[in-house]
Amino acid sequence: MEKEPMTNAGYKKITSELVNLKKQQRPETVIALEEARQLGDLKENAEYHAAKEKLALIDIQISEIGFIISKAIIVDPTVFSHTRVSFGSTVHLLDTKSEEEFTYSIVGGVEANVEKGLISFNSPLAKEVLGKEEGDELIANLPNGKRHYEILDVFYKDLEL
Repeated sequence: MEKEPMTNAGYKKITSELVNLKKQQRPETVIALEEARQLGDLKENAEYHAAKEKLALIDIQISEIGFIISKAIIVDPTVFSHTRVSFGSTVHLLDTKSEEEFTYSIVGGVEANVEKGLISFNSPLAKEVLGKEEGDELIANLPNGKRHYEILDVFYKDLEL
């Protein structure tokens, strides 16, 4: 079984999501399903069908999250020096053509959220910058074409997931 690296913060987030699904959302949906069932004719009972569908989706989520947790390996990025880009590093990049600057933190796949600047260690950009250090220049082959970057800084910071 392939392991799924993640930070402790990511592990806590996903396990609390699982607890919420099991202890709050699923029981509430089971109650809603039972209440809808008591309304009568199930063929034309929209509340019943909606609750039944919601319960099926929750069960799928519980199963998927449980599978991810079973593969989880917690990586403590504070033990790395972060002089080179590694798991948990935050990297500040300059697009040398557009002069735009970007800051991304390298995290596990389940933690990735581009809007928050969190990219998976398996993403094309992360694969290009891993192992690089401040001052390095690189050409990244990304889905939207080649980009030329300079690494302005590599450091560690606590992440907000």
